[in-house]
Amino acid sequence: MTTRRAASKPFQIAAVVIGNALEWYDFVIFGFMTVIISRLFFPADSQYASLLLTTATFGVGFFMRPVGGILLGIYADRYGRKAALILIIVLMTIAMALIGFAPTYAAIGVAAPLIIVLARMLQGFATGGEFASATSFLIEGAPAGRRGFYGSWQMVGQGLAVLSGALVGALLTSSLSAESLDSWGWRIPFLLGLVIGPVGLYIRRHLNETEVFVKEREVATDRQGLGAILTANVRELLVSGGIIGGGTISFYVTELYMPTFARTQLGLPLSEAFIAQSIGLACMTVLIPISGAWSDRVGRRPIMIGSFVLSFSLVYPLFYWLVANPSLLSLTITQVVLCSSIGMLNGPISTAVAEQFPVLRRSTCLGVSYNFAVMIFGGFAQVFVTWLIEVTGLPVAPAFYLMFGAAMGLVATVFLVDRARDIDTPRGIVAAPAAG
Repeated sequence: MTTRRAASKPFQIAAVVIGNALEWYDFVIFGFMTVIISRLFFPADSQYASLLLTTATFGVGFFMRPVGGILLGIYADRYGRKAALILIIVLMTIAMALIGFAPTYAAIGVAAPLIIVLARMLQGFATGGEFASATSFLIEGAPAGRRGFYGSWQMVGQGLAVLSGALVGALLTSSLSAESLDSWGWRIPFLLGLVIGPVGLYIRRHLNETEVFVKEREVATDRQGLGAILTANVRELLVSGGIIGGGTISFYVTELYMPTFARTQLGLPLSEAFIAQSIGLACMTVLIPISGAWSDRVGRRPIMIGSFVLSFSLVYPLFYWLVANPSLLSLTITQVVLCSSIGMLNGPISTAVAEQFPVLRRSTCLGVSYNFAVMIFGGFAQVFVTWLIEVTGLPVAPAFYLMFGAAMGLVATVFLVDRARDIDTPRGIVAAPAAG
């Protein structure tokens, strides 16, 4: 029995990472293809107006994320992490198919952007439940003293998704002509994602529910409503939301907006932007599990504080230098530094916020804090920085938003209850007894 359980741990991680990567791959590839999609589905009188409409559509999906986070979080806390993870991957696969096969504006007129908006809303709903369900599953199934390492694979999945999207984008933009890319090439990344869907669904169907959740549900005597759950965890929700908000700003500006920034502000080819992005993301993805494992030894808070301080200190000088010296080399160095800082943060962040909540409230509370923070600070990050550049006339304007995010995350982390050294029990995570 022991051998079987030990062997299942890598399978459990793979199940979450593959499915999680699919969820985020579809979400981020839309951000990478913003420039092309803006021309095909949202034609306007100027490039700025067309781009703004497309980035606004990217943000529309975020309105559905809190809805998905709440409903799918409640579902996961009542019926199990496995059931929620299966439902989420089915919904995301449908949304991906809608975008991949959508006719353009030239073919069907106004119905084309409506299909894209519908797909984005379905994506938002599904992705809204992914973080909470996947993170809960990972840390509840982790061996004692390794929650940070196991929880970090939630962010590894996100990193792999963005890296895969960047690599596919680099391959397409460097091998296809602009006409081919606009005609059919932009669909390839979405259609490739459809191949992953059945694989992720098959793997998730063969998962076992976490022992912690099963035991807690067996002894539960009542089920609180959403209002009571949120009222009982106000402090934890605010702290988690602040931390996630800071990380979200870094993620959506540095990892998703930068190809658009490189093309529109630096005048660099998309192929070079994706190459720099891929190198930076590779560094980030490698650092995430290392940082997560490190947090099991030194605590979550010191690593997260260090990351926020590093980001706040370096982002403006890097952007200033990049704008003054636009090239593949300077963009790559900027991306490596910023993505490495994000990798340092993303190692412990999932586990740190999940540890703030009890088992039968965890997915619901995570879904609320995570998705409201992402909607507010990340969903319209591309719209905000595009607008900020336009009204200030400063190409370095995205740095100001990144600095704000780092400052907010730093303040919230100061108030975090660091549970890295607390112990695991069948009923969840509890404070370790005082020494002596």
